[in-house]
Amino acid sequence: MDYRDLITISPDRRSGQPCVRDLRITVTDVLEYLASGMTVEQVLRDFPDLTDEDIRACLAYAADRERQLRNVPAA
Repeated sequence: MDYRDLITISPDRRSGQPCVRDLRITVTDVLEYLASGMTVEQVLRDFPDLTDEDIRACLAYAADRERQLRNVPAA
């Protein structure tokens, strides 16, 4: 699974934040739900438009962003 197939960025949706499949659910929303202690099953139950693959795509997107930040040379 390539997260780029599921995570979209559109300037007219949620102020250009990365969203799941053009839904109004952002990657940040999903990560905050998980960080607050919700299980994947709870997130999927509360947001039936999401799939397990969507949640994995959010995690992969966040990991890729972290990897990119780590590779920025120090000033």
